[in-house]
Amino acid sequence: MDCIFCKIVKGEIPSYKVYEDENFLAFLDINPQSVGHTQIIPKNHYKFVWDVPNAGEYFEVAKKIALAQQKAFGQEVIISRIIGTEVPHAHIWIFPMPDGAVGDKSDLKNNAEKIKANL
Repeated sequence: MDCIFCKIVKGEIPSYKVYEDENFLAFLDINPQSVGHTQIIPKNHYKFVWDVPNAGEYFEVAKKIALAQQKAFGQEVIISRIIGTEVPHAHIWIFPMPDGAVGDKSDLKNNAEKIKANL
């Protein structure tokens, strides 16, 4: 299987991680929609979010990231998107509304640190 997200989980491709536990990994998107744009994925390969057996836990991780982004970037509105066609590995996008978010969306290293500091 040639899944870019599986390669990130295995450490074969570098990423700016913001959260990791036994089942899930969250890292910054390399083509961010706004400052702090985060991808949240299950560590095991599932094609769609709806295939993930512990979906409640998955969405609790998304909530943690969203609340941390609110604090880190001074933006109340956090957008979530679940489309699932960009990469055939379940993923949730979480990112602050671009208007009003404080920070440089291309500064991935500092943005990852800001999110982690607010978890």
